Amino acid sequence: MKRALLAVALAVTGPSTPALAGDGMSVDVVHFWISKSESAALDVFRKAWVAAGNRWTDMPAANKVAVQRAVSDRIANGYPPAVMQWNANDGSRELPQMGIVQDIDDVAEADHWRDVMPATVLDRISYQGKVYFAPTNIHAENWLWTSRKIFADAGLKMPTSWDDIFTFAEKIKAAGHVPIALGGTRWEVSLIFNDIIYHEFGPEGYARLMSGDAALVQDPRMIEALGMLSRLSDYVEPFAKRKDKTWADATAAVGAGEAGMQFMGDWAKGELVARGYFADKDFDCSLVPGTSIAYFMVIDAFAFPLTNRDGTADAQKAFARMILDRDNQVAFSRIKGSLPVRTDVDPAGLDRCGQLGLEMIRAKKGEVSAQSQAMPSQMSEGWIGVVGDFFNDKNMSPSEAQKRLYDILTQH
Repeated sequence: MKRALLAVALAVTGPSTPALAGDGMSVDVVHFWISKSESAALDVFRKAWVAAGNRWTDMPAANKVAVQRAVSDRIANGYPPAVMQWNANDGSRELPQMGIVQDIDDVAEADHWRDVMPATVLDRISYQGKVYFAPTNIHAENWLWTSRKIFADAGLKMPTSWDDIFTFAEKIKAAGHVPIALGGTRWEVSLIFNDIIYHEFGPEGYARLMSGDAALVQDPRMIEALGMLSRLSDYVEPFAKRKDKTWADATAAVGAGEAGMQFMGDWAKGELVARGYFADKDFDCSLVPGTSIAYFMVIDAFAFPLTNRDGTADAQKAFARMILDRDNQVAFSRIKGSLPVRTDVDPAGLDRCGQLGLEMIRAKKGEVSAQSQAMPSQMSEGWIGVVGDFFNDKNMSPSEAQKRLYDILTQH
């Protein structure tokens, strides 16, 4: 990936020529927002761009890895896309470091981004004092979604502790429902484990582990955390039955009253709403017990590869400005289930779950990076793989999983 991306820096030999006024601007956009709610949210930006007289060529990919592959192929062939979806995480700084993405600092400066964004967001989209990414929204991974129907039928309230979660899961199972909805991918399991890590290790320990502190993996609390994760595996569908299901399928099961709970980022809310379900009517939301003082932040963004196509640099900067438009921010997040990256938006445009999140961000209460944002990409993928395999394989002991996690964090 790095070699292919580096090729674009060599391919760009001169400045681009500005587009003629009135001609409209054209962008090709590589992204992995393909679920029902994600696509509907992206339509906010598509329609705003086209309404301004511009052209948008859509290039969807199956997932984040597929986006990276598509971008690499385009760059290797000397024709990088104008816009690519990219998480603004620790690893994303490699792009400006290699000099292969356009900086948009003049847009950020002119539109006062530094005055209206949380410090965490600004840090993630910047490199050496300049802004390189246009952030679309803030997600939090540590949400718990519950079925109103199943909870009401069983006489249950929102769980406020992990003891509640296990007790309620047992009651939901006895009532003939799936206690915890889960798809077949390993990253879904890792989100649950992150919640458990925070509960077991606290804010400081969580931050150290998410930063790759291998010594802390050998702490006895890691065995306890893995034991809790293993207990939860008794309350999901067997892997053979869910291996082809997505996180969105699991979310839909909660909305339809077929499953009691789901541990999932707030993009689940966007999917629930897109499928016709409503907060406080069909489902409830809360931060996962033990993490309610924190907000496990994921920052979605777009990056802009350097190209030598006429007018592309101007189009990229106009695209960035459109992304940060206040109305577009609220409309996008309302559908996506996320929070705007601007703190100067009207909270009335958000539902109760969104208002709770915005309140935490504005208060600078417990902002922490999600695991996928804090660890280097390769380390993160290895961590997720071990956690997912442990959850799905009853033959793997907690001590074996602990050893594998230690090995992941000590490989350089």
